[in-house]
Amino acid sequence: MSRFNSYKRTNIILQHLKMSNHTDAAAEVLLERKGCAGVITLNRPRFLNTLTLGMIRQIYAQLKKWEQDPKTFLIIIKGAGEKAFCAGGDIRALSEARNTNQKMLQDLFREEYILNNAIDSCQKPYIALIHGITMGGGVGVSVHGQFRVATEKSVFAMPETAIGLFPDVGGGYFLPRLQGKLGYFLALTGFRLKGRDVYTAGIATHFVDFEKLGMLEEDLLALKSPSKENIADVLETYHAKSKTDQDKPFILEEHMDKINSWFSANTVEQIVDNLQQDGSSFALEQLKVIKKMSPTSLKITLRQLMEGSSKTLPEVLIMEYRLSQACMKGHDFHEGVRAAEAFERCLCSLAKSPEVPALLLSRLGETPAMVNPAIYHFACT
Repeated sequence: MSRFNSYKRTNIILQHLKMSNHTDAAAEVLLERKGCAGVITLNRPRFLNTLTLGMIRQIYAQLKKWEQDPKTFLIIIKGAGEKAFCAGGDIRALSEARNTNQKMLQDLFREEYILNNAIDSCQKPYIALIHGITMGGGVGVSVHGQFRVATEKSVFAMPETAIGLFPDVGGGYFLPRLQGKLGYFLALTGFRLKGRDVYTAGIATHFVDFEKLGMLEEDLLALKSPSKENIADVLETYHAKSKTDQDKPFILEEHMDKINSWFSANTVEQIVDNLQQDGSSFALEQLKVIKKMSPTSLKITLRQLMEGSSKTLPEVLIMEYRLSQACMKGHDFHEGVRAAEAFERCLCSLAKSPEVPALLLSRLGETPAMVNPAIYHFACT
């Protein structure tokens, strides 16, 4: 069972990493005015609608136009196909650009975070239909919007610690604001939430049966000069009628008290100790997962969430941009991507270079370079 779970976890990370040399004539993102709404369709279904820099630029420019357009009353974003809303950003391109295009490393992160902030501050109701896989960059273009609609086929995860990165796109803002220490748990382990659990956790604002999603969109587009309240009423009506898994308890409900206790620690080492001392099957399973993650990423992520819990979203995005550039200069991210693409069981290990001490938390110490107080203070200011 453990080996099977490792296979599943590896596969979901690979889905997050699926990038392309996409050369089809079809536009990678469709931007259309329909009825009262501006509709954004992420149009790379073969590649799980992963975001490219070009897509980010197009979405941002159009978002700003619609925001000022008096005939546009709401904005809808969705993914083409049935498998994914958006599985993340163009991570392979980032890794490949390490030695060839430093400007791209700066531009993609900066412009993606600017888009995330624009969604948060958008003056028009912004509705994300997060059906299917929603990870990484896909979370960034949805979770900061006013409305997020999940279905029974939604899959949410922030798996960045497995590839030597951290849960960015504003993860330092929204994750520590989830109930208890749930966000810390999701960020450090990459745990996947599915279906109604995405709503229960607070990632989605509404839950709608997949078969009704098309009807919901049609009803939203048919509104005449709607207010935010009109839009909310339509969403709430569909949400109230959705019965799928309505009585099913939250997947982590029985573990939340322990999660809140384990992940209240101020260091990754203490979290590991908490899991070891608990000794339950669930605790030991999470311990196995954490030990497969990049130790540097774990430490950066914990500090990121602790700092972000008291910052505004713009402040968090500035912090995350500076951290992203530091990660791009390191080794863990590039090794993590390479390991994942090779379908290695331990996604983020540097097993091919066992002499590298960063692999072991116990040898990493309390202040790895990017978590050193002085350096981290710079990243946070």
